Amino acid sequence: MSDPRALVDDLAEDLKRWLPEQRWFAGKDRPVTGVRPLGVTELVAGDPQLLHVVVEVAQDDRREPYQLLVGRRTHPPEIASTSWIGAVGDLNAYEAAGDLDLTGVLLDLMAREDTVGSLVFEHEPDAELETGLRARPISSEQSNTSLVYGGQYILKLFRKLTPGKNKDLLLHRALQGVGSKHIAPVLGSITGDLGGEPTTVGMLQHFVADAVDGWAMATTSVRDLMAAPELHAEEVGGDFAGEAERLGRAVAEVHADLAEALGTESVDAGELERTTKAMAARLDTIAGRVPELAAHAPALRAAFEKLEALPPGSVTMQYIHGDLHLGQVLRTVGGWLLIDFEGEPAAPVEERHALRSPLRDVAGMLRSFDYAAQQLLVGQPDEPALVERALEWSQRNRAAFCEGYAAVAPDPREQGELLRAFELDKAVYEVGYEHANRPDWLGVPLASIARITSGEGMTP
Repeated sequence: MSDPRALVDDLAEDLKRWLPEQRWFAGKDRPVTGVRPLGVTELVAGDPQLLHVVVEVAQDDRREPYQLLVGRRTHPPEIASTSWIGAVGDLNAYEAAGDLDLTGVLLDLMAREDTVGSLVFEHEPDAELETGLRARPISSEQSNTSLVYGGQYILKLFRKLTPGKNKDLLLHRALQGVGSKHIAPVLGSITGDLGGEPTTVGMLQHFVADAVDGWAMATTSVRDLMAAPELHAEEVGGDFAGEAERLGRAVAEVHADLAEALGTESVDAGELERTTKAMAARLDTIAGRVPELAAHAPALRAAFEKLEALPPGSVTMQYIHGDLHLGQVLRTVGGWLLIDFEGEPAAPVEERHALRSPLRDVAGMLRSFDYAAQQLLVGQPDEPALVERALEWSQRNRAAFCEGYAAVAPDPREQGELLRAFELDKAVYEVGYEHANRPDWLGVPLASIARITSGEGMTP
């Protein structure tokens, strides 16, 4: 049998072409200049063969590690055409997350708590896992890959790796430890080695088969409202406000659970000054690339500078979700669940693990309501009546979310200047993202910035 590491070396040129085509690859902003294996572990021997591979991807001066499952077969399996990497000898090499015959081994190894090479497979102390299940990949994920086993378990494989325990696993275990009812239970994990440091590469959870994501529910509600222009939002059959209120309660309860499990800290004047400078730096960077934002820069900078006048100790920091929006919540028959606690994928690992104000999560959800309201208008001729309907929906659901949050925790609207600054900072980030990735959507955050800074009704 050939040396697995040498096989990956042979695929290096193919991987340089293949990696940027994958939806989970985060380096689409520049070409891949080199790929080298950092670790290769054979999980299934023979034909077919399954290799767990960690590669370092070079993009000029940037070096980042990614996790791959590489399968090799003589006869091709039934997988997506985008999974094919290349050929080495008589065997075809492909990304094996979609190979139902091979990926079952990952669950079986966790059930047995085996160690294979540098990979440690574990289940949680009270978990008993069924083995022999086939897996299917979920195709909708952006930055990771998840496999569903028999409708019972879901295994998330973290694609872009960071040394140490992944924040998603850390916070799920913390929430589970205090009995949070708004997460799917953690059942197991896979730990590898990255630069000599144990690193989370996979997390197994209970799969919630009856769940619907919040974005799908919210945008359906918006479509119903747009289709019934003669009705008020509360009269439409698909009105979302009740769910928005329940979601606000759930988010507040998760924040309270995280505070109980991992503690809180008070912010001092120095931290507020650093936050203001970070917001201003982001604004300057993006305004330099997006002329449409530059016109709003004075009003944005004034909103950010108000944070420095807040009384020391009036702001509390703790672990938060860090990338909260309607696509990160699931509605089940039992209520709302929060998922994907990794934080903003593009942020440095230190920033994702930093303690933050819970109002950052609130601001993220408020921005998401605005996006849900506006998404049907993107690329369409300007119709003032529909714009007004969208604003009506957004306002109603933003207020309902805050009402629900305030039923459990301090009302976020009572910290209006802080909440406003966080929402504007998030909108500035969105301007940069849309300018680089979806120019047609640029008007969504720009319109929000104009309304918030002018005081035209965006406050919940």
